[in-house]
Amino acid sequence: MVSPADILGPDGPLARCVPGFAPRAAQQHMAEAVADTLAEAGALIAEAGTGTGKTFAYLVPALRFGGKVIVSTGTRTLQDQLFHRDLPTVREALKHPARVALLKGRANYLCLHRLDITLLEGRLRSRRLVSDLQSIRSWAGRTRSGDIAEVAEVPEDSTLWPLVTSTADNCLGSECPAYSECFVVNARREAQEADLVVINHHLLFADMALKEEGFGELLPAADAFILDEAHQLPEVASNFFGLSLSGRQLLELARDAQAEHVREAGDMRDLDEARGKLEKAVADFRLSLGSGEGRGTWREVLERKGVRAALANLNAQLVELNRWLELAAPRGKGLDNCWRRGTALLERLELLSDPAGEEYIHWIDIFRRSFTLHLTPLDIGETFRGKMQAHRSAWVFTSATLAVGDSFKHFADRLGIEDARTERLESPFDFQSNALLYAPPALPEPNTPQYTAAVVEAALPVIEASRGRAFMLFTSHRALQIAAEALRGRIDYPLLVQGEAPRGELLARFRQLGNAVLLGTGSFWEGVDVRGPALSCVIIDKLPFASPGDPVLQARVERIRSQGGNPFMDYQVPTAVLALKQGVGRLIRDVDDRGVMMLCDPRLLTKPYGRLFLKSLPPMARTRALADVQAFFEDEPAAAVGDLS
Repeated sequence: MVSPADILGPDGPLARCVPGFAPRAAQQHMAEAVADTLAEAGALIAEAGTGTGKTFAYLVPALRFGGKVIVSTGTRTLQDQLFHRDLPTVREALKHPARVALLKGRANYLCLHRLDITLLEGRLRSRRLVSDLQSIRSWAGRTRSGDIAEVAEVPEDSTLWPLVTSTADNCLGSECPAYSECFVVNARREAQEADLVVINHHLLFADMALKEEGFGELLPAADAFILDEAHQLPEVASNFFGLSLSGRQLLELARDAQAEHVREAGDMRDLDEARGKLEKAVADFRLSLGSGEGRGTWREVLERKGVRAALANLNAQLVELNRWLELAAPRGKGLDNCWRRGTALLERLELLSDPAGEEYIHWIDIFRRSFTLHLTPLDIGETFRGKMQAHRSAWVFTSATLAVGDSFKHFADRLGIEDARTERLESPFDFQSNALLYAPPALPEPNTPQYTAAVVEAALPVIEASRGRAFMLFTSHRALQIAAEALRGRIDYPLLVQGEAPRGELLARFRQLGNAVLLGTGSFWEGVDVRGPALSCVIIDKLPFASPGDPVLQARVERIRSQGGNPFMDYQVPTAVLALKQGVGRLIRDVDDRGVMMLCDPRLLTKPYGRLFLKSLPPMARTRALADVQAFFEDEPAAAVGDLS
């Protein structure tokens, strides 16, 4: 039988069918490791550096496996790329008849029932939303999948989408008048019948947590799970194995109660009055939290003046609305669903209002106009290990960033993975020749007030040398805003700033302009793929340690300390190393890419743990001399390059 390595080799079907395909030893090695893991129903943790071609490396053995395979990704972008581009390419090359399916969470599919309600209400606030609604209505009559990603003209962050899609809360299920045409039901049916299903981590964990949003029948039938972008799994798992309640969920209940009241019980004025009082209580509770944004421990926030009273009022108004919904429920399926949702949200609010047990982190996320209360498990390792054992299947975890130095212990411990085979596959790209790591000299310590200003001053000549074409990545929004103000009027290149336009629009403009400088925070550190000379320089302001004031971090630090561990070296440093690797990964995305990585944080060289960060990065030439950076961009030999001392 032909091996996966042969299929990916110079004489294999992919080399014959895929233009520009180049055999890569690391890709072939990974494919063999995946095939062995699938055959043995084992576990594999594989870090595959940029350019390894890990997608083909797992799709080839997955298609040939013979059992049912679930491939899960961290982002919808990669999910769509996998299903619409990579999977058809490999299937065609292998001439493989496998049945494949794409399955997303229900919020990614048009809900015909909610579309009808929104059309009937006619209460949209702007002409743009009205125009977008007509586009969706027209598309609804043509689409086969109902996947909202097909509607490119309506932005993915449009406030219209929540009005025409469903959630686990507001879905009517089999009692929906549009159930026979439901896109979610059809997608799930196709997934159940398929040999290989492409899903995302949120759907995977929703299913594992036995929440309604999950499929419920998909996971038990799988013989193998391949989890790409696996570095995201611990955080996603923590969210789904915990409990949360947001102001948005409460307002959506109020809105749906109003819509169903108009349709099915327009004479019940008390219900509509109770709905209005709940909306006001949600707004009042947000006001009681103060004008700032950020995270805080629930215990501390609860002690703020007025919070307890606002919480009690919020609870009372939810009780009152739910009482009227219970009376109205017999009048229609929509009202009955609202009553059941109200009951569930009330139970959740009561649970989240009380102090949490020792195994949970009780915290609140405060946004400009909303909030989310959370109960997050301190440790999800045991829970996830139990889920793996419940599904006696093969498990493959892969990403470009899983190892800290040469060790996978941090990742494996967080998920409770035991006895896994590990592989660290270096990128085939020539980082030594095509990339330069620059650590600018004489920068102050990152905790000094003028640090960001100093970073900007050090970055200006680098931006000039690179002729724009740069990402500046920051660890905080405050630093980003300081840098944006400092750069305005001081560079001759277009300045793009996160928050001034949607993320997708900023990236499209960056690629199109070809000489822009883009300033971003967390969401630009990973999942961003800009190939070619448009991105030739990445500047990172600080080592990406989590904020010490973060309540989730504080709780985990205390837990590790109480168990006799070293929270800084056991948790904070490894987590920051993986985050830095993601940021550095933006620089070289293709075999011909060249660029400079500027790491500004002096702790990289002055602290002992800095060596671990450096050891975890690709083998780039290193320098502390600005002249070497300028020579690199002038394409001149840089004899002094190679030393950070």
